[in-house]
Amino acid sequence: MGAQWKAKHRETAANAKGKIMGKLSKEIQIAARSGADPEMNPRLRLAIVQAKKASMTRETLERAIRKGAGLDGDAVQYSAVSYEGFAPHQVPLIVECLTDNVNRTVAQIRVLFRKGQLGASGSVAWDFNHVGMIEATAEGDADPEMAAIEAGAQDFEEGEEEGSTLFITDTTDLDAVQKALPEHGFSVTSAKIGYTPKNPVSAASLSAEALAEVEAFLEAIDENDDVQNVYVGLTA
Repeated sequence: MGAQWKAKHRETAANAKGKIMGKLSKEIQIAARSGADPEMNPRLRLAIVQAKKASMTRETLERAIRKGAGLDGDAVQYSAVSYEGFAPHQVPLIVECLTDNVNRTVAQIRVLFRKGQLGASGSVAWDFNHVGMIEATAEGDADPEMAAIEAGAQDFEEGEEEGSTLFITDTTDLDAVQKALPEHGFSVTSAKIGYTPKNPVSAASLSAEALAEVEAFLEAIDENDDVQNVYVGLTA
């Protein structure tokens, strides 16, 4: 849970294919603002990989790229906004959103935080590390520790997907490390700038009832259509 919180039942909820595609399409459109050529745009290149992994159709993918790059005269109007605060029982979190209506999103986030505490900008970010996050799967018996050292990653841990590894990098090294990992036996499935907690709350320190309250709060946040990523200071 250190790098990016994953709800207990998130995989079930995420089976709503339209929801997945909506989030991926937003990411592609935002990435394409910096250019429609994935060879020259690392963020777009990885967004495309994730979209294909989720079986996005070629037509949908190309439409998202063209819209984001403004190639059809209809440039994307999404804005990236983030919110900081606490889930119940003082569990810190950062919520990243992509929205076409900031007023709507902030109103919804305020409602969702009624059972927690919405803070001002910077109120929680100090308790997180701003890092590059690369999820990759080993090809054969590739060793993640050696790959991290050779590719220039700062650290590594178990990834969200079964059998995957999350490599942690300096934000400025993200692109270089993701390009180097395949040379050391790892296939990159996603790469982004994100957050890891410095002083996470231990789930073991919470009662079963308290942990259930935290998880219910986080699931409600994660299910909002404008929410792209949720980073939480909670560890097993």
